[in-house]
Amino acid sequence: MSKNETKKERLPQYPFAMLGRKKGMTQIFDDNGNVVPVTIIELGPNTVLQKKTSATDGYWAIQLGFDDKRKQKVNKAEAGHAAKAKASVKRFIREVRLDEETANNYEIGQELTVSMFKMGDKVDVAGTSMGKGFQGVVRRFGFAGFPATHGTHEFFRHGGSIGMRTTPGRVFKNKKMPGQMGNKTVTKQNLKIAAILPEQNYLLIKGAVPGPKNSYVYVKGAIKHGFAPRDFSKADAAVEQTTEEAPAAESTT
Repeated sequence: MSKNETKKERLPQYPFAMLGRKKGMTQIFDDNGNVVPVTIIELGPNTVLQKKTSATDGYWAIQLGFDDKRKQKVNKAEAGHAAKAKASVKRFIREVRLDEETANNYEIGQELTVSMFKMGDKVDVAGTSMGKGFQGVVRRFGFAGFPATHGTHEFFRHGGSIGMRTTPGRVFKNKKMPGQMGNKTVTKQNLKIAAILPEQNYLLIKGAVPGPKNSYVYVKGAIKHGFAPRDFSKADAAVEQTTEEAPAAESTT
């Protein structure tokens, strides 16, 4: 087995995933009258653009697309790829690794909607964190800095010594120093679904998720626990399930 094949086997396989857009945060009230902070995510509809198999690609996966791309920005390669699925070209495309049995439930061109999720499901949400630019060690890592008195001069927010003497004669890797802060892919695990609004394609998730407003997010069934198995073979049709009516959202600014 080659190194690439070994690496592919180690990649996590999520039970289910969809692409969406973070709309912002608000709060709702549960049955006991407690305030619950939630993030509103516009989830889907997603289109299955491609299906990968072990015979052709060495692993099983499906490629999902979300958010139509303007025709003026579409090139011929993108148009041809989307035409195979009889779908429009998408702006946000991601691949979902699956096992063989689950992957066979999907068909190219199939449409997935937010109704595939259920109340109480736990999900992992990945997004790109807000970029903060180049920052010092006080803001980036929470360093305390130096005393403001007793002879300290122009050294209040410095990180201190970064190396030693001739041995080892270098700065160790991963040393906490000033640099780019944020703008990284961050995944928050085991977030609970608070409400589902199928008419608006909205998913309300308890707590905060990475990224600014209107940024793309990748919502996956929790890989650790809390996501019950279900049949996805007819995801393009309306899925009959009982969902609780979402409480009225109270906008907060």
